[in-house]
Amino acid sequence: MDLTSLLVQAVSGAVGGSAAGAAAKNYSLGSIGNAIAGAVGGGIVGQLIGNMAGQMLEGWIGDIAGGGVGGIVVTLVAGLIRNMVAK
Repeated sequence: MDLTSLLVQAVSGAVGGSAAGAAAKNYSLGSIGNAIAGAVGGGIVGQLIGNMAGQMLEGWIGDIAGGGVGGIVVTLVAGLIRNMVAK
């Protein structure tokens, strides 16, 4: 695990989480919540995708894609859980 790739994944996850929150208003956690959930998801899921995909997604492209996808998924799942608990 490289610190640079982790930072790239966290930043792209924050961007992905913010975009997911803007696109799916029902699952939005607010601006800061979307960014935080996205950054956490980008870091975690980005590392998992990097380990599983191996050589298919290598370098910055893989880090950005994995972080963005992770940010979107974790933000939407957190928003879904928040909506279920609020009811």
